[in-house]
Amino acid sequence: MSGRTPRLSRLRRVVPEGRSARQAIAARAGRPAEARGGRARRRGAQPKVVALGGGMGLSASLAALRRITGDLTAVVTVADDGGSSGRLRDELGVLPPGDLRKALAALCGDDDWGQTWARVIQHRFTSQGDLHDHAVGNLLIVALWEQLGDHVQALDLVGKLLGAHGRVLPMSAVPLELQALVKGHDPERPEDVDTVRGQATVALTSGEVQSVHLVPNDPPAVPEAVDAVLDADWVVLGPGSWFSSVIPHLLVPELLDALTETRARRVLSLNLAPQPGETEGFSPQRHLEVLGRHAPKLALDVVLADEAAVPDREVLTEAAKRFGAAVELAPVARRDGTPRHDPEQLAAAYDRIFRMHGRIGPWR
Repeated sequence: MSGRTPRLSRLRRVVPEGRSARQAIAARAGRPAEARGGRARRRGAQPKVVALGGGMGLSASLAALRRITGDLTAVVTVADDGGSSGRLRDELGVLPPGDLRKALAALCGDDDWGQTWARVIQHRFTSQGDLHDHAVGNLLIVALWEQLGDHVQALDLVGKLLGAHGRVLPMSAVPLELQALVKGHDPERPEDVDTVRGQATVALTSGEVQSVHLVPNDPPAVPEAVDAVLDADWVVLGPGSWFSSVIPHLLVPELLDALTETRARRVLSLNLAPQPGETEGFSPQRHLEVLGRHAPKLALDVVLADEAAVPDREVLTEAAKRFGAAVELAPVARRDGTPRHDPEQLAAAYDRIFRMHGRIGPWR
């Protein structure tokens, strides 16, 4: 590990030190939008939207949101420890780039340039050597981190190359480990609660996840991610792996404070189906219950769910009321029967929510 320290310390220079999460937010919130890195409101502007998550769930949300706004920021989890990302993280001591890469690919346009680059950065090598299963985009992102020594600048440069319709930011500038308390992780001890370490292991556990936490347990947020949440008109959380992609954002103190204090309206987008292992057997309202246990002060404005995935709207409505939220049901799933979101349908649902709930923004 000692050989990786210089590289990591150089990359971490963007993280403010010596201030609490609350102090950092207060300092930023007191400045005008331009000084915080955002833009002042202007008539005719599009809604500023921030989407939080990771993996394919966040990609689905971004593919929809880029169709209805050009002012879009993705804030991505950095706890992945499997596959190509895990190997790069172990070997080089860098942030896992995989979920960041997926978010950038989702923001690529539908023209030839965008789709070509989306395929290129998602391409994985097949070989008998060390390059096997590495994604091109992972290598590109890590190379720019090493060249520039700045996570945000490097991701902005990749986005510019791809012509991405939005910005991608890590939620923290340090690699994080996800740990979970799991009941019955060992099938031979179904009543025991064990600590399970690593996002990949948590996602595949056959036991019942009780709670999750991050190591370190007080990780610094990337300042630009906090600024984006504070400056947003709308914040979208989910869909995605509930314990390993959605809830981790609520475990970063500065991000949770920003989500609590922002004037933005907040949408929670529920999954189309329980995830095998991680949320096996979960009802829609159970997803809300575990979210509330991890962030009891979090308020929401809208809970979005696919109408076919909600067996009892009244029960879900009662669960949403505890967050101060209304329930919106819409047909957002693909019609092929798979539990995947349709970008066009999801975009229509988001657009309707943005127009109908709360203020009608100056972009209308």
